[in-house]
Amino acid sequence: MKRNFEEMTNVELRAYAIEHRSDEDIEALQLLFKRKHNPQPIVFHAPKSKEEEKEQFELFKQIIKEKESKSHS
Repeated sequence: MKRNFEEMTNVELRAYAIEHRSDEDIEALQLLFKRKHNPQPIVFHAPKSKEEEKEQFELFKQIIKEKESKSHS
């Protein structure tokens, strides 16, 4: 049965790749490498008001917090 690597988290994908390291199918490793070296950019546009600036700052803090919690997984 073919695994759907796209639906796996990085932690799951890494565990799968380690467990199946002797297999000739390297699709899991390729996807993991791609995720690590080609992250999705996050774009912030210049705020048009003080309120928008505060909203963006809160969003920015939330994104950082999520990324930090993912890196500790």
